[in-house]
Amino acid sequence: MQIIIVGCGKVGMALAAKLSVEDHNITVVDTDSNALQMVANTYDVRGIVGNGASYSVLAEADLDQTDLIIAVTESDELNLLCCVIAKKAGRCQTIARVRNPIYIDERIFIKEELGLSMIINPEFAAAMEISRLLCFPSAIEIDTFAKGRVEMLRLRISDTCILDGMALKRLPSSLGCDILICAVERNDEVTIPSGDFILRVGDTLSMVASHKNAAKFFHKIGLKTHQVKNTMLIGGGQISVYLAQILQKMGIMVKIIELNERRCEELCDLLPKAIIICGDGSDEELLREERIDQMDSVVTLTGIDEENIILSLFAKTKVKVKTVTKLNRLQINEVIRSLDLDSVVYPKHLTAEAILQYVRATQNSIGSNVETLYKLIDDKVEALEFHIQKHSRVANICLQELKIREDVLVACISRNGKVIIPGGRDKILPGDSVVVVTTCSGLTDVENILAD
Repeated sequence: MQIIIVGCGKVGMALAAKLSVEDHNITVVDTDSNALQMVANTYDVRGIVGNGASYSVLAEADLDQTDLIIAVTESDELNLLCCVIAKKAGRCQTIARVRNPIYIDERIFIKEELGLSMIINPEFAAAMEISRLLCFPSAIEIDTFAKGRVEMLRLRISDTCILDGMALKRLPSSLGCDILICAVERNDEVTIPSGDFILRVGDTLSMVASHKNAAKFFHKIGLKTHQVKNTMLIGGGQISVYLAQILQKMGIMVKIIELNERRCEELCDLLPKAIIICGDGSDEELLREERIDQMDSVVTLTGIDEENIILSLFAKTKVKVKTVTKLNRLQINEVIRSLDLDSVVYPKHLTAEAILQYVRATQNSIGSNVETLYKLIDDKVEALEFHIQKHSRVANICLQELKIREDVLVACISRNGKVIIPGGRDKILPGDSVVVVTTCSGLTDVENILAD
């Protein structure tokens, strides 16, 4: 595809990195020539200096040949204007990042009236991700498929876990849970395991199941499955507002610590049922006064990554159940993995992932489209959901008879609201939603799972 990215910030850079690897022709537009030079030197992309809302600049970027324009500048209004101009002049598909909360309830109206293909709000997406983790606190990460009916959860095997030393083929008989372990991370290596694979302490597992069966499995291996009762949010930015609103609807008590006095007044107006504390969230004495040790969970949401990491490491020794750390920088994964953090959320990564999912889904497809896409374990693994169409080559054939690639696992089938963990005799039928897990990047169609 021919793609224009307007905006060369962290999200623009992340998109350029992910999309250029998948053999798309990428042009990045920004007013900052230094940022453009950096992205052009790092990735196989073309850079154009200028305002992305200018028709002449977009024309220079070959707008008339462009399939998709993605506007991710710091200005919502500039992003929307850029998309409108591109839609009228180039007739291409358009995606806009819109972050201002004033637009949150109007995003459907804006999308339809302006003819946009997608509107994405990174802060709201991050709040949704964190809320899922606080509902199921023993999971490190939770991704959803089939409109929430199927979940992929990551968990780490502790030295007291009964899974240590167990072969995967023994799980159904030993625990009586209909789940599938679809990826194992061990010593920086990722494996899509067979039934003979032996689990060990320290392994990080990615598993697929319905919510009910996932809860049953976690309970049987001794992990907590009930949502937290209360949480402390350190930092009063927009993610905190979205998250507090979501959690309060779930009956979870929310306490927010924010340093800026004026912002605290705004938070009191926005969140009248939350407890707002004006103070320094990095002050250990203040945290003790606010009884951090009586909290079920702490979410660090300041604008400084290092502060969030340090606060989470401190909180993990105090809180009962869960800590979540928000990070902005995507280039420090090796350092993060070496730390004993609980769950980590990258808002900008969520944005790039959602847009990449859209790009995959709009590419030419024969048997099925990509409905959902998640990048897992530092992009080493992809989990994709495909909707199966009538004439797909994978339909109506037993899985054991399909010649499926070795680096692909059919993890789950969703059919008429029922979640099926498939065996060799199961068939994929037209109308099903199918989740596959693979160490191969770039699948665009369900038929790509077949060996040549």
